[in-house]
Amino acid sequence: MKIAVIDGQGGGIGKAIIEKLSKVIDNDVEIIALGTNSAATTGMIKAGAKTGATGENAIKVTSKKVDVIVGPIAIMVVDSMMGEITSIIANSVSTSDAIKILVPLNRCNMIVAGIRDKKLNELIEATINEILDYLK
Repeated sequence: MKIAVIDGQGGGIGKAIIEKLSKVIDNDVEIIALGTNSAATTGMIKAGAKTGATGENAIKVTSKKVDVIVGPIAIMVVDSMMGEITSIIANSVSTSDAIKILVPLNRCNMIVAGIRDKKLNELIEATINEILDYLK
């Protein structure tokens, strides 16, 4: 089983997901860090990802080869994360056959109904639980 965690900017959300996830999954599950920039990738690798790659093409290629894609909801929205999410990245994620487990954040000019009062830690914890449910 391969899980790609995609994040941009400083990679903080991806890093938090990988730190928590790597503590509760089996060794046969491979976590791959995919950053839109090198800072995001480096942070996620330091958090415990087995491998990592950076940039649009790495995300495009790897999205076809993984079972699960995890990241902020913005990874599927063109020009989000201050322009880091290109149309190729958003299209690669959205058309991948992988299961997408997305952190629903009210950022990047998006409002996700029902999460207004949720803290980021709660949303990440819910994301981890969804991943673990899928892995069962």
